[in-house]
Amino acid sequence: MTTVGIIGSGMIGGTVARLSVAAGYHVVLSNSRGPETLEELAAELGPLARPATAEQAGEAGDLVVVSVPVKAFGDIPAKPLAGKPVMDTGNYYPQRDGHIDELDTGALTSSGLLQRYLPDAHVVKVFNNIFFKHLRYLARPHGAEDRAALPIAGDDAAAKAAVTEFLDSIGYDAVDVGPLAESWRQEPGTPVYGTPYGPYTDEMGTPADAARIRADLVGAHR
Repeated sequence: MTTVGIIGSGMIGGTVARLSVAAGYHVVLSNSRGPETLEELAAELGPLARPATAEQAGEAGDLVVVSVPVKAFGDIPAKPLAGKPVMDTGNYYPQRDGHIDELDTGALTSSGLLQRYLPDAHVVKVFNNIFFKHLRYLARPHGAEDRAALPIAGDDAAAKAAVTEFLDSIGYDAVDVGPLAESWRQEPGTPVYGTPYGPYTDEMGTPADAARIRADLVGAHR
């Protein structure tokens, strides 16, 4: 059975964990505060989930979700993630992360920066453009007419294929943005960021299909 390692089990990480368990995956949860702080969430998710350290979550995961602030990239254990698809859910917010020249100028995307920190992993940008409550409630079975899509970006074709399969299993279609250098198209301030799935005040969200997501990606400008 495939295991999903979660490094950063907050709003997005915890929601991905919930969807993963519902799809039958084993999930190993971690955060910066220690496994004991995740015992309640693990108990809520059931026997397929367990708390651990970030290193243990990275080692256990066949697929790994990294859901931490950009300023915490240096704390991610790189060695256990070597050779694995790593799903980066994060966004760069200078007011929280501090100013990083390469990101401010657009010379590098935040996922490109994560790839630099994890040189032997295969980073795929995903889940960063959707409100966590929408992510939870918009999941639909394969083939559903009202299925939503999520953009993904990455440099490794096999890793993107694995993430596409994972998304399908938890209730979403994938739209390939291209390499990590193009992942700015799904970052904050672009048409695909948040807006396609409806206002945050509507917790259930509005499905945005692949055609809508593609159109919004094309409409992105720096």
